[in-house]
Amino acid sequence: MTAGPQDDNLTDELEEAYWSLHDGAAASATVGQVLGRLPRITALIGRLAWRADRRATLCVIVFQLASAAMSALGLIAGVAVLQHLFAQGPTPDRVRAALPQLLLLVGLLGARALLESGVAVAQARVTPKIRTALECDFLHLTAHVRLEAVEDADWHDEVHRANDRGLFYARQIVGQVVSPASAVLALAGTAGVLGVLHPALLPLLLLSVLPVGLAAVRSARARFASFKRWNALQRRVRVFSWLLLDVDAAAELRSDTVQGALLDEHRRLTLKIADEDTRLGVQAALLHLAGRAVGGLGTGVTYAALAGMLIAGWLPLAAGAGAVLAIQSGQAALTRLVEVAHLVYEHALWVSDLLAVQERSRRLLPGRAGPEAPSTVRTITVDDVRFTYPGRDAPALDGVSMCLTAGQKIAFVGLNGSGKSTCAKLLAGLYEPQRGSVRWDGVDVCEMDAQSLHRQVACVLQEPVRFPFSALSNITAATGTLTRADPERVLAAARASGADGVVASLPNGWETLLSKRFKGGQELSGGQWAKVAVARGLYKNAPLLLLDEPTASMDPPSEHAVYEAVLRGRLREDQITVLISHRLASVVDCDTIYVFDDGRITESGSHEELMALGGAYAVMFRLQAAGYQTRAGGSETVT
Repeated sequence: MTAGPQDDNLTDELEEAYWSLHDGAAASATVGQVLGRLPRITALIGRLAWRADRRATLCVIVFQLASAAMSALGLIAGVAVLQHLFAQGPTPDRVRAALPQLLLLVGLLGARALLESGVAVAQARVTPKIRTALECDFLHLTAHVRLEAVEDADWHDEVHRANDRGLFYARQIVGQVVSPASAVLALAGTAGVLGVLHPALLPLLLLSVLPVGLAAVRSARARFASFKRWNALQRRVRVFSWLLLDVDAAAELRSDTVQGALLDEHRRLTLKIADEDTRLGVQAALLHLAGRAVGGLGTGVTYAALAGMLIAGWLPLAAGAGAVLAIQSGQAALTRLVEVAHLVYEHALWVSDLLAVQERSRRLLPGRAGPEAPSTVRTITVDDVRFTYPGRDAPALDGVSMCLTAGQKIAFVGLNGSGKSTCAKLLAGLYEPQRGSVRWDGVDVCEMDAQSLHRQVACVLQEPVRFPFSALSNITAATGTLTRADPERVLAAARASGADGVVASLPNGWETLLSKRFKGGQELSGGQWAKVAVARGLYKNAPLLLLDEPTASMDPPSEHAVYEAVLRGRLREDQITVLISHRLASVVDCDTIYVFDDGRITESGSHEELMALGGAYAVMFRLQAAGYQTRAGGSETVT
């Protein structure tokens, strides 16, 4: 038994990764599907380009059409040159007669080169604008969708797939669409030239290019199919590479002496990748040879038919030479069309994903049409609220009601999964109840402008965001800015949370970058980050402050200092403070304690009232307190 795929199984052992959904799609698509989709893809990219830069898009279209016209006219001029060169008479006279057409041919080729440069310049102008517009729109939409959408696993995969692949291929696909369009125009021009020379030459063009096209299709499909196999192996290799390099796994990896096993498995898989590379190279060479052989046979038949037309007098010799040039040009154009068409087909699936996610995001945006949330609030009323997470049957909250008043200190306690954090997010307007209502001074939060409501709520979570910015920006981020600060508020929040001591220990103080990814950057401990997060919440100075296990990673003195500041010091007297904690000693001084169990409030009251009640809260409190009490014999245990 091995940790990686077996010799006869390269992909089945792995689940389909979200970012590999469309890999290899071109390998299974028929020629009709690929060619049938090309016009829709071209129209889609054209609309994106038109919105991004109309002038540059128009230049691409005009220059591309003109370039194709120059190619067709160049073929005709080339035929005219050959007609003069193969005419009767002395050689100097024939060369002099061909000179005007030769100069015209040179001019047409020069014009074509200039037009192709114009296409490249216009494309370089429009492509980054498409990428920028799509990326900005995508990030703006996904950053503002409702929280329950972000927490959905399927949504998570869709968004990351669109970000990883959709935006990447959106940048490339403009040039990729231009290339098959150019090839189609070149084929049309070639057909037009042959039609002018003699209508019977058109079937010969088809006879010569079809074998080449079929060989190109086989080669493209084999390449896409092999890439999917190769990609699956690379994913397995990355698992072992990541384990060997990961800092979190380093200590256990060494203590268990598992490096050798991981290295052996890594080598086994890399050898498989090398074999796959070799197999692909040999297969590509054989397909190319087969294509050349079939294409050569078709070309031989074509040239034999062309020779018969010359012998029969249907064509002059010069026209026959021109037909050869046109047929060669058509073969090259068709090969290019097939190669790029498969690429465009697959990459367009990723871009379509991106656009679909953007459209879905627009439907998931919270309301923006309601009134602004107030900067002060007297009461927050929760009335018979029910909320169920997407994909789950049991409600996270069921029939929850409460009334919070300005200046109050509230605690939510209960077992994990009892509904505490969910209720806090409903208070903040991050979730919308499926039944019941949450009202700020009588106004339903679902009717308010969502973003203005979020600005009036400060959240401090157990695992805060560690922004890779300066210490000062990590605090001011709470008010939506990284560059502006109120010095007095910053210092007050830092002192209350203990973050002032953290900043004092940094080499550049408030300007120190809190990330090792930057030169001179510093990394904080979990407890230090918790202090910065509490300072961020206090700095926001919002009418509602939510603290969800904010001191879980702090040492006891720091935890005590934070609760002193939040529950007794209070930077804002009219603030409603909601504390979620498993450490019941920290909620003793709260005005009201709500006990949650299985999505319902089973008890509520002050600490004294709940202890007198003798219910679940009293049991939990005594259980925790017992762990700190001195036992008979003078020993202490801490649980």
